Amino acid sequence: MLGPLRVWGRDGVEVVVGGPRVRALVAVLVVDAGRVVGVPRLVEALYGGAAPGGAVNAVQSLVSRARAAGVVVERSSGGYRVPVGRDAVDALRFEDLVARGRVGEALALWRGVPLSDVGDAPFAGVVAARWEELRLRAVEEHEGVVSVGVLRELVAAHPLRERLAARLVWALRGEGRDAEALGVFASARRVLAEELGVGPSAVLVEAHGAVVRGGGVRRVLPAQLTSFVGRSVELAAVAAALGGSRLVTLTGAGGVGKTRLAVEAVSRVPGEVVFVDLAPVAVGGDVVGAVGAALGLREDGPGSGVSVARLVVALSGRAVVLVLDNCEHVVDDVAVVAGRLLSACAGLRMVATSREVLGLTGEVVVPVPPLDPGSAAVRLFADRAAAVCPGFRVDAVTGPSVVAICVALEGLPLAVELAAARVRSLPVAEVAARLGDRFGLLSRGSRAVVERHRTLEAVVGWSWGLLSERERVVARRLTVFVDGASLVGAVAVCGGDAAEVVPSLVDKSLVEVVGGRYRMSETVRVFCAARLEESGEGGVVRAGLVSYLTGLVGGAATGLLRAGQVEWLGVVGAEHGNLRAAVRWAASAEVGSALRLMAVAGWYFWLRGSRSEGAALAAEVVAAAGVAPEGLAEEFLLCELNAGAHGVGGAGGVAARRLVPEEFPGPPVYPFLTLLWGMAYGVPEVSPEDGAGVLDRLVGGDPWSVALARVGAGMRFQYAGAVVEATRELEVGLAGFRALGERWGTSLALTQLAEASAVRGGLVEAVGLVDEALSVVAAFGDTEHVAGMWCRRAEWSRLSGDLDGAWADLERAVVVARGQGAAEAVAAARVGMAEVARLRGDLVGARAWAEEALAVCPVGWFAPEEVRAFARVALGRVALASGDVVGARREWVAAARSGAEWGNQVVVSRVAEAFAGLSVVVGDGVGAARLLGAGAALRGGVGGVDPDVVACSEAAVGLVGAGVFGVAFGEGRGWGRAEVVAAVGA
Repeated sequence: MLGPLRVWGRDGVEVVVGGPRVRALVAVLVVDAGRVVGVPRLVEALYGGAAPGGAVNAVQSLVSRARAAGVVVERSSGGYRVPVGRDAVDALRFEDLVARGRVGEALALWRGVPLSDVGDAPFAGVVAARWEELRLRAVEEHEGVVSVGVLRELVAAHPLRERLAARLVWALRGEGRDAEALGVFASARRVLAEELGVGPSAVLVEAHGAVVRGGGVRRVLPAQLTSFVGRSVELAAVAAALGGSRLVTLTGAGGVGKTRLAVEAVSRVPGEVVFVDLAPVAVGGDVVGAVGAALGLREDGPGSGVSVARLVVALSGRAVVLVLDNCEHVVDDVAVVAGRLLSACAGLRMVATSREVLGLTGEVVVPVPPLDPGSAAVRLFADRAAAVCPGFRVDAVTGPSVVAICVALEGLPLAVELAAARVRSLPVAEVAARLGDRFGLLSRGSRAVVERHRTLEAVVGWSWGLLSERERVVARRLTVFVDGASLVGAVAVCGGDAAEVVPSLVDKSLVEVVGGRYRMSETVRVFCAARLEESGEGGVVRAGLVSYLTGLVGGAATGLLRAGQVEWLGVVGAEHGNLRAAVRWAASAEVGSALRLMAVAGWYFWLRGSRSEGAALAAEVVAAAGVAPEGLAEEFLLCELNAGAHGVGGAGGVAARRLVPEEFPGPPVYPFLTLLWGMAYGVPEVSPEDGAGVLDRLVGGDPWSVALARVGAGMRFQYAGAVVEATRELEVGLAGFRALGERWGTSLALTQLAEASAVRGGLVEAVGLVDEALSVVAAFGDTEHVAGMWCRRAEWSRLSGDLDGAWADLERAVVVARGQGAAEAVAAARVGMAEVARLRGDLVGARAWAEEALAVCPVGWFAPEEVRAFARVALGRVALASGDVVGARREWVAAARSGAEWGNQVVVSRVAEAFAGLSVVVGDGVGAARLLGAGAALRGGVGGVDPDVVACSEAAVGLVGAGVFGVAFGEGRGWGRAEVVAAVGA
């Protein structure tokens, strides 16, 4: 009844109940679950105060029609009843499950609007409202039971329910999507103010505060669609082990239920929990990347790949339980990663599931045996059988057969579930007889793990043997989807029969439906994959998968560059694991197909924040090809540049070095190549006379590429200090991206325009531009770049005198940066905090923040060195404010040398301006003026806006006179980096 009314008979066959009023009658009787309902009450429930004349006769007529349809309606002296139990009614089972705290199972029963097809019967609205309220309360009070998508729908339908909005904030925080979580809070606050004239309640404020502070509780666990049976002893063992150890490994045979036990155990642990499925990771594959993906780490720039060091930053200072599932095929790599993380992150605990132990010091092993065949296994069988055959009961008739089945299958949960699924089409006694014949030999002798493997393989084989030939063909072909398949994909790759056959495989428990996608358990998939190889059609089917994905991603290519790119990211993202597997297979078997697939998929990996993974795949394809095949020169070049952009395949590769702009055959077929080309070679120098022709040849008429080229030109002008020209080009590029509705490019243009505005002194305008950029990229989730935008916003707020606003922005930056494991961004935010604290007069706090920035910032790359230099500038300013001139000079000289070594004139300019403050202190107004002018020149600006710079300027004017200052300032603009460094060193 949790949706349109559906009724099944005891034989499992659906009963078609026609007519809204007849369905309403059945619903009224079923709600009372076997109890007698009096005729007056039926009349009231069906008609309310508008009962027709002869209502009693009308009820009798409805009963007759229900019976004619096949519904059993019994008559007694007191009224009517339908002989069902509460467990046979989804709405009543929902109530009972919620009462017992099994909210996930309860919510999984919902199919739509309750009783939506029973017409205007008054009782329907009452009970549906009661169930909907119970559902909302269950969602509000139990974290992690529904997806973000469902929560969004519920919040949209009930915008004034603050606890619901708070739950969505927590859920988004749990997935690392802090910017979206803050947006939900802002929307809820606005609705409350407009509708009720009140502010947010404490529960919503608490959720918001946790996001801002980085204290949200992240719980990423797979949804469980069936009940959890038994395992009380094992659950207690895991709980005890987690209480005394930071690494607990559940071991046992395949199909014994390790994963389900792990999920159930950690779901009862408070705090952050993150689940990592390692099954899709190939032998020797990227375990670190899989953990990073589960933690929500995204890449948005060169050198921002996921590493163990980045995982350490993301997990440090957090109490997290990390579940590493299906470790056996990558156990050595898992052991290395787990050991490093556990030693570096004191608040981290791990639960691993594997067929063998990790072998680390302090590891506690919890063996997972099969279920007790005489009790828990029987309950599991009964539960799963009732799911496919409503009304199935273990009683005096069926009990002996069920026990025989569970004994024959040694209590292995997966085997029991496969057997229970057959009750839909076979009497349970026949299932027992067939299994008895097949497992007679296996039921004797050892019960060692190897025998259980044989038992499990045998029961999967038994289920396979009961399939029709059509079902076997689809089942074996479906195994090429390592990450599940949509029905459309299954039909495209497995053949036209898949539309009918895949649901049949679901009925037989060989395939499960999760989030609208069809998946096999790893045990079943391995068995069926072996059948695929035996059939000899494995290569053909995998080639079909490559062809399907090339078409899917190629069709999404334009959408990924337009307004619908977030939706298209979701479409392609659902195939992420399949895409990775398809590229690797094609690289070894059909390299031309691999080049085509990676050419259309490259922008997806980039936009998704999986840039290192995309670059690594591109490098594999390039290595397999060796040289560009005939007709695939552009695809080959794109893959080489993609790999080179992240240092995977060398500095661009042979073809990229050989091909220069003048020889480029463009315009490119793939717009992504425009971006990669610009990263590798920069924006081409074109004169106003021939610029249009050159750009047409290099870029073509694709509006996205044209907009990108204009933004690139603006950035080139910006680096040269030509702010007016930069602004002109950036505005044209921004208009182009806005016309397309493309978020990534719009954000890029906005952030660069914000920088240009800040250089001109337009700080308010800069803040407004970066605010728009933040709102545009919110749909992508948090990234290191987002943290950087918050830092820049904070700097401009500080320079405007808004210290409180700057501090709030820096707190947000730290939240985003920590969640992304971005140590450099954390350090940059700490530098900003040091500057704010100093301006507030808190020199002790300022020194502590600057020192922390130095401590957490990585060493050895351009941008981190810049942040370290800025930290030293901040430390020097604190020292100067404390009267320590020697200390200030020491810090600034170190920063200046770093800037000079790396060729970073922004660093040198800041040092020059800092030394100007020292010149003022010692009374050297001319020196201060020259240093201020030099700093402004190196930044490309016309004057200083930093409060320290303004103060130095005013002091210098007072020391040497306005005329001398003006001349010195003008002369300073002509200085180069060498002169500034020399002046600083002096």
